[in-house]
Amino acid sequence: MTSLPMRSTQQDHDRALCVVPAPPQVDLTAAELAAGALLRALGITTEGESIRETPARIARAYAERFTAEAFQPTTFPTLEGYDELVLARSIPFRSVCEHHMLPFVGSAHAGYLPGERILGLSKLARAVGHFAARPQIQQRLTKQVADWLQATLRPAGVGVVIEAEHTCMTYRGVRALGSTTATSALLGRLRNDARSRQEFFALTRLAG
Repeated sequence: MTSLPMRSTQQDHDRALCVVPAPPQVDLTAAELAAGALLRALGITTEGESIRETPARIARAYAERFTAEAFQPTTFPTLEGYDELVLARSIPFRSVCEHHMLPFVGSAHAGYLPGERILGLSKLARAVGHFAARPQIQQRLTKQVADWLQATLRPAGVGVVIEAEHTCMTYRGVRALGSTTATSALLGRLRNDARSRQEFFALTRLAG
């Protein structure tokens, strides 16, 4: 029996890395009933004309917020021997804190030292938005973006910095208005080489 030769192309590789979320199991009717029950349990009537549809609006808003957008990574050969830092700065994002279900918003700075291939620039922003779609904590979000870059490109180094304002900290609890939280994830040379790490952090600071 003769076996057919295996054929591997860059398109096959990119297709395998396509970020496709599992379809969320959304029951809008149940979510609407639950939202109405929560409002009434908090002493908020849902009988007035302006608020009657609010439970349905809440259900639709959260369903939309928690649906991650699939995307296909696009990579290209690294030409001219380019091996310097590629950095996308100030990528805006919004997510929801999984502890209080309150928003946190901010910007991400994501970069890498190229290996054999480079990534289409828009895909850096798409990766951040994809992983921010589900209830999150900032530390996990930072690491997920960094790990995805590492798995997709196998670069010489990866760096991700995220700065965000958490409404669970600014609008409740300590009410520390204006405070922000910064997290970072470094892999490869950006973690192990002091000069590369210093360059990365210097460039991300310029974004502010």
